[in-house]
Amino acid sequence: MAGVATSERAGGRDRPANISRFGPFTHVTVEKAPLYRAIMGTFVRAKRRFNVHLRPEDVLEMLAREPGQDGDGLDLGAITDVSAELRSLVDWGNLRGDPDTSRVTSVEDFNRPRFLYQLTPAGEAAETALETFDETLGRRGELQAVALSDIHSQLRALLALLAEPEIDAAKAHQLLRDLAGVFRGLADNAQAFMGSLQRTIDLHDADLDVFLAYKEQLIDYLQRFIRDLVVTSARIVDVLREIEEHDLSRLLRAVAEREARDAAPDLDYSSPPTPSPPTPSQPTEPLVSEVVGERLALWTERWEGLRHWFVGDRRHPPQSRLLRERARAAVPALLSVVLVLNERRSGRSDRSADFRALALWFAQAPNDDDAHRLWRVCFGLAPARHLTVDAATLEARDAEPVPASTPWSEAPPILVDIRLRRTGRYERRGAPNRVRDRAAERRLLAERLAAEEEVVRAARRQLATGEPVRLSELAELDDPTFRLFLAVLGDALARRRPGEISVVTSSADGTLSISLTPTDDGVIATVPTSAGRFTGPDHLLEIHDLLTATA
Repeated sequence: MAGVATSERAGGRDRPANISRFGPFTHVTVEKAPLYRAIMGTFVRAKRRFNVHLRPEDVLEMLAREPGQDGDGLDLGAITDVSAELRSLVDWGNLRGDPDTSRVTSVEDFNRPRFLYQLTPAGEAAETALETFDETLGRRGELQAVALSDIHSQLRALLALLAEPEIDAAKAHQLLRDLAGVFRGLADNAQAFMGSLQRTIDLHDADLDVFLAYKEQLIDYLQRFIRDLVVTSARIVDVLREIEEHDLSRLLRAVAEREARDAAPDLDYSSPPTPSPPTPSQPTEPLVSEVVGERLALWTERWEGLRHWFVGDRRHPPQSRLLRERARAAVPALLSVVLVLNERRSGRSDRSADFRALALWFAQAPNDDDAHRLWRVCFGLAPARHLTVDAATLEARDAEPVPASTPWSEAPPILVDIRLRRTGRYERRGAPNRVRDRAAERRLLAERLAAEEEVVRAARRQLATGEPVRLSELAELDDPTFRLFLAVLGDALARRRPGEISVVTSSADGTLSISLTPTDDGVIATVPTSAGRFTGPDHLLEIHDLLTATA
């Protein structure tokens, strides 16, 4: 039929084929986004008053009633035509336009297009999402100590329900729904509160008196929540451990089966359904096994999230502990903000301002002598030639060390050279000493370096054969080769992940390719070395020299 658009499946729901999945959000990114948001707001408010259809003149009238609702400098009362904007919203899928034939009195009116507009499901969903987005950004959040008590009491009720021989699915479903709602609110509000708290800590332009009053209340609030969190979390952990001693999957399955009975059947568009007559013993209902599996997986995931929020392990600490640490760390952070604000109010400047003021003083000094006096007063960096220490003084100090706690009046004096006392110079007058020839020392260092490099190359040739070899089959390793072997083995074991059988990696310097695979035959390898015997589980080791392969 003309005017009827086909539909396609998108996320389990129907939508017009000519509308993209995120088309209803286009109006928030275009040039006239404030006007489009205002127009969509009129349709949302009209639907709240049970008014479904709006004409363009109705939209203009509603916009004129609230000219100050837009904060982007747009005068909504001065708008005279929204027809083009309404057509764009229809194209994006936010609105649906139906021909308006109720006011047709002539042929000209019939040929002139008139439409009644109403919200589409996609447009209403987009507005709901945008409203939630605005509320989430503006939410301050809070630390709900009462929610912790509610979680503890509901967990106790679940524990009592598990102790019964038969699970009451209705009670269990209600308890789990309430528990999930309270826990979701606790986690979301805690996250929002910590975000707003960080913004408060980063605040540097607030009035000091106002901030001090707020700081006192906030610190009391944090300390009270930390105390409740420590006490109640310990109780919740005890209840969770008691619950895990029972068969929790039995309760979760009962809740999933109860939800599956209310699930609506889903039509598969890929193939036509095969009709089957209902039987008295099996009424027409959705595929219970699939729905139960989905709901059971969902409730199991929620329960694991609740459990890990309070009970952690070595690798993943519980979120309650992280929240407690964040709240504790916020107290000294708030005090540091108070210190910064107090210093700013008292007029204390930073080091850069001090240096700028000092540079101005130097520039205003009448002469060089005054500048030198200013330098000595500010920095006190006068030369201390009499504190020169020679080799003899160092040898004496090594022979008889003087503790740092010795008073200067009791410490042995430092002898001042007679040349320094007479001439004011420590160096001897005359020609400078001849430059010593260090060619022999440099040649010796080069020979030692070449010898060490040859030893390292020999160790690499012994280990990097490019062939797999068992650790139990390795020959005796000298000290350099054994050091290289330990480094290679450490690099491979450090990069092994849980569940992996073998590991392929490279050395720390990137010159060796290492492959390490356990033999899993129970053999204990013994590698003879110059330092003793190295033992451990047998592995298959394969090392390639990447430098040789590149050359």
